Amino acid sequence: IIIKLIMNIKQIDSEKLIGIVALLVHAAKIDDNYTEKEKKIIISFIENFEQNSREIQEKLKKAEELEANSNQLLNYTNKIKKDALDLKSMVVKELWKIIISDNSTDEYESNLNRRICGLIYFPDKLSGEIKLKLLKEKIK
Repeated sequence: IIIKLIMNIKQIDSEKLIGIVALLVHAAKIDDNYTEKEKKIIISFIENFEQNSREIQEKLKKAEELEANSNQLLNYTNKIKKDALDLKSMVVKELWKIIISDNSTDEYESNLNRRICGLIYFPDKLSGEIKLKLLKEKIK
């Protein structure tokens, strides 16, 4: 599975990556508290696709600008809804990491995650399984 993910990772173009990162930034900001911890989660996600630290910061900056200038989730979800399930799983996992990073999940965050899953055609059941797995890992 890891090899398969690595192969798919290399196939993501810069525009799509920035769109996905903008979605993650949106999730981080939805509770009006964009923390350094959330930013580190997002940077770690970008590092799966980009190794150059300057490029990583540039992509994060572009994604933050994109998120700040757009209120429509469709701008972000359209970039990934046609992708394979493993990429969608990776994105949903990152969303959950951001949502649970502050040890509380509010209704806006949960609602956002459900809406995103619907817009990218990602099964609710799988989203729930990802969340439970992350919570179990966090407890350990």
